[in-house]
Amino acid sequence: MELMIVVAIIAILAAIALPSYMRHVVKTKRVAAEGCLSEYANFMERYYTTNLRYSKDTSENAITLPTLDCAANGQTGADYSYAFAAGQPTDTTYTIQATARAGSAQASRDAACTPLGIDQTGARTPAGCW
Repeated sequence: MELMIVVAIIAILAAIALPSYMRHVVKTKRVAAEGCLSEYANFMERYYTTNLRYSKDTSENAITLPTLDCAANGQTGADYSYAFAAGQPTDTTYTIQATARAGSAQASRDAACTPLGIDQTGARTPAGCW
């Protein structure tokens, strides 16, 4: 009987703790992706300073996003992919998005906050997720 009570208490604690832990993991991964988006924004501003536009370099080569350390698989790359939004960048604008990888736990548990985005003005989308 005592063993049954202990098992019931452990089950109740697990039922409370596990969802809370999973929410914390999802939020932590999202915050890491937000930080990585900020690093990409810094890269774009340095790029603009050198080339005076976001879309091409001085040799007329179109820009491609590099794989920053924060986007490596050991960091956020296993959960998020980083790319320009459709139609971006232009000479004066850019929007970079972090999209949860399809099939990942992050995609299913954080669907309301994917894709995360940042543009040249520092505006972040979706607003309630940052």
